[in-house]
Amino acid sequence: MSSGAAPIDPARFAEALESLPLDSLHAKAAELRNSIAHLKSSNEQMLPFADEGDADCREAMFENLAVIGRMNERIDLLRKEVEGRGMRWAEGEVEDAEKSGTIVNGHVDGEMSGVNGTSGETAAQRAPSGRLTDEELRRRLEAEMGGADEEDGVYL
Repeated sequence: MSSGAAPIDPARFAEALESLPLDSLHAKAAELRNSIAHLKSSNEQMLPFADEGDADCREAMFENLAVIGRMNERIDLLRKEVEGRGMRWAEGEVEDAEKSGTIVNGHVDGEMSGVNGTSGETAAQRAPSGRLTDEELRRRLEAEMGGADEEDGVYL
């Protein structure tokens, strides 16, 4: 490594994950996937120079591959932590569902949530952390306030 700092030991990384909320675990996995994509892109850009004999580019590419390996190991540790909490880890489904806002109680909308046997279709929409989604919060606030079309004003 060129920076001189040693990476965090996988056991310490896994131990630190235990105290994080579920949404933070998913966010960290997304962050790692993004970093991996950038490292792969960097390697693709350096490949022509490494093929021409540039030793620095070749060394940087090997360092990037080592970092990618460690990041993939961390993603696996994140997956194990999520599954260890009894939640489902489906990278493609979770990312797509988060974009469409259809994750309910940490599960993709429509599958059993495990909370009193209710399905995701009837439960309130929640982020993987258990918090309400923006849409569900908006809906509840409108219901609490009596809807946006009423002109009764605010009661204090």
